[in-house]
Amino acid sequence: MRDRTIRNLAHLQTSGSSARLLNLHRVHREHGRTPEWAAEPLFRDRLLNRALIVKHRLRRDELQRFRGRRFVATKIILPIDPDDLSAGGRYMFVGQAEYPRTLAQNFGLRLEDEDARRLELLDRLPALDPFLLREYLRGHGVEAAGCYFDLSPGDAERMKAFVNREIAPLVDLSLGDEFDLAIENPVGRLTARILSSESDRDLALLGRTFRMAPAQYREGVFCWKGFLYYKWMLSRIVAEVAEVAEAVRTVRPQGRLDAAVSAGLDRSRTQIRDRIIEACEASTLMLATYDRAYEALVVGGRPEGFRDFLLRAPGLFARLGERLGAIEHIISFWRYRFQRGKTQPDAGELMELFADFEISLGGGAGASRPALLPAPRLLPAPGLAA
Repeated sequence: MRDRTIRNLAHLQTSGSSARLLNLHRVHREHGRTPEWAAEPLFRDRLLNRALIVKHRLRRDELQRFRGRRFVATKIILPIDPDDLSAGGRYMFVGQAEYPRTLAQNFGLRLEDEDARRLELLDRLPALDPFLLREYLRGHGVEAAGCYFDLSPGDAERMKAFVNREIAPLVDLSLGDEFDLAIENPVGRLTARILSSESDRDLALLGRTFRMAPAQYREGVFCWKGFLYYKWMLSRIVAEVAEVAEAVRTVRPQGRLDAAVSAGLDRSRTQIRDRIIEACEASTLMLATYDRAYEALVVGGRPEGFRDFLLRAPGLFARLGERLGAIEHIISFWRYRFQRGKTQPDAGELMELFADFEISLGGGAGASRPALLPAPRLLPAPGLAA
């Protein structure tokens, strides 16, 4: 295995995106001895519950693993040495060729088993961020321990400056003398606690500020973090989506086009552009409800309203996660596929790519995708996610 691919897995552990990575290896390492982890595991299979699960952009040589054409798949990575991720790992894809046989070989699972059902649920999602993930699983009767729904270390680090700006008014105007303003960088300290979900004095103070019972404030902080995450995500998307939307409008495939194909591509361009605009506008409106509730807290001094909003608002996470995850998928894949040096797609590939984008934008977690039928070969191969 080449050094470049070996390094990728260790790098993924610390810098992976929450939307792309569900790091069960890290969850086990940090929480594997806790009663919570033992009582409500995400997967019952010991190996599967310590895997790294990734939304992976398929490379050209990986497309043959699927009968139906798709551009992103759910990749399960099993570290060769759990104590040394630089040793690499074995991987398989959910729904790849001879998937039932591979499930049985690696985990002793059948398609009708609960762990296999949960893998199928993850495969339907456009993203794996913890807020979308928790609400989608709950909607399908799956309850898992809270330790499975933390932000990745990479996103927590990237969000710090944004969250500092968001919570500064609360530290200045709402926490008042109760928060120890004599400590160095109180805003940064509170940001770190929120993003890491540590249960310490600072978060307990938030519970008192929001007038939450102890049983409520963990849920309240989780939901608050969810809105901060989606606001941060939308701010990043808005900065890039206009450029990608314009590229979708103007890209031309190589080779000659007949009138029917050209008309089909033009229809898809319009649909993708309109749905991107609709998704951004709908996400902005949903996040505006959070902004109004937060402003009532820090300006109007009404903590009960913010508390009640947080505790009844998780239902928004599924819609926010689906919409923003779909847009991020388009931006990420577009930059990957059209990076400098890559050949221009032909009409067939571009039509398939546009169809994938339309499905992602049109249906989110419930969208139907091409049936993935068995094809000739499937064994886990050594390798690492991008």
